[in-house]
Amino acid sequence: MILLLLIIGSITYFVVQRSVANLTRTPVWLLWLVMMIPAFVWASWAVVRVAEPIPLELLFAAFVGSSILYWTLVQKGRIPPSQSAQAQSAQSEQPASVANVRPTPPPRSIDREEEASLQNCFPWSVFYLQNIEHRPQALICRGQLRTSPEVAYQTVRENVEAQFRDRFLVVFQEGLNGKPFFALVPNPYQQAGAALRKTGDRPGIALILLFATLLTTTLAGFLIGKTNPQLPTTFAELLTGLPYAVSLLAILGAHELGHFWAARRYRIRASLPYFIPVPPASIFPFGTLGAFIQHRSPIPNRRALFDIGLLGPLAGFLVTVPVLLWGLAQSSPVPVTEESGLLNAASFKSSASVLLTVLSRIALGDRMAIDSALNLHPVAIAGCLGLIVTALNLMPVGQLDGGHIVHAMLGQRSGAVISQVARLLLIGLAWVQREPLLWVWAILLFLMPVIDEPVLNDVSELNNARDLLGILALGLLLLIILPAPAPLLRVLF
Repeated sequence: MILLLLIIGSITYFVVQRSVANLTRTPVWLLWLVMMIPAFVWASWAVVRVAEPIPLELLFAAFVGSSILYWTLVQKGRIPPSQSAQAQSAQSEQPASVANVRPTPPPRSIDREEEASLQNCFPWSVFYLQNIEHRPQALICRGQLRTSPEVAYQTVRENVEAQFRDRFLVVFQEGLNGKPFFALVPNPYQQAGAALRKTGDRPGIALILLFATLLTTTLAGFLIGKTNPQLPTTFAELLTGLPYAVSLLAILGAHELGHFWAARRYRIRASLPYFIPVPPASIFPFGTLGAFIQHRSPIPNRRALFDIGLLGPLAGFLVTVPVLLWGLAQSSPVPVTEESGLLNAASFKSSASVLLTVLSRIALGDRMAIDSALNLHPVAIAGCLGLIVTALNLMPVGQLDGGHIVHAMLGQRSGAVISQVARLLLIGLAWVQREPLLWVWAILLFLMPVIDEPVLNDVSELNNARDLLGILALGLLLLIILPAPAPLLRVLF
């Protein structure tokens, strides 16, 4: 219990410091304490009432109360946008991989001669420059847009690079008044580029983590479903967990390789996928926390952001479906009980998801009845985890893949509004369904910032085809998280 609280507390503190430290004068430790209220309530209940599950009403009240108090404290100490916006923008342009190499040096001021040269970088027929504001973290260039955003950004960026080389990153964003402006941010990659080139993609570390995760997931596959789990005594016993491990790593690997391919397509420096091994335990028996890649150069525009956000879940989903169909076909129908649900592999309730209901019917045919649950095969467990990972990443919140998608479709500010609405809707769905997994998701999303990082050209919009794909991706999310309605169950069964 104490270890779990330490982990949750550490993650929460990092999220608070990263998301609102530059937006409010309210102390980070106080905001952290407020966000930890639901965890403290849950832990206190577990200590006092060991054998009783915490009432959902109490957890919901703690969650909503802490959310309202957190928002109130952030707004009470809110720093005016003129003082905080550019600091946050400049910080968000610097990924963790760069920050760990070397801190960004303070920006160099430009003299009058350089300012005159900068003014010449803005042709009046492209972007009529009206004034230049000197800020601690950036130079803000305001004016009137005279052509398409793509042409304006490309022209100004090329002119700035010709005049100042790699001294600045050129960011194109919309202001609070809806008018686009340019921001010249000191380029963090100028200092860190050499160090990043030395580190490279680190294939050795990626392979070691892959092998370690294969070992922990194989062990997890052996232990899953056993009432009295014991470590394998022979190598042959351990290998019985390999189908689960290979299935899960194939799904996670396809997801990250989708991101990797999209990043390389737009010439964005990205690391190889790094898997996260975790020894299986009763509190987390799956053997891994997933995988990730690191972006080591900025994302150029919303089109690239959309493709990177979409191709990861899409690739993972395309691998998940055949894995899940095969695993469900090997699973056994069992009667539904009070313990049946999405988190019970021995009595899995597929009707809690529209998509799982359809796939279960396809895989099992007449063996699947309307009042049946499933005793899942280990490969089916891997497939369900893949579907859960896909749904979680498609949530339109912050820096998740779904957050990238709505940001690319609607813009950064509208994407932040959608993120907030999505978090509240998920809380409502968790309250109605009384599904523990949805409560876990709601808490995780609450810990994430709703504002996605800006891209360099954050003004140019997507085409209709990508907008349609984005809507379909959000539709897939709904098919995964919404329960099967009674009319669909009558049609299928």
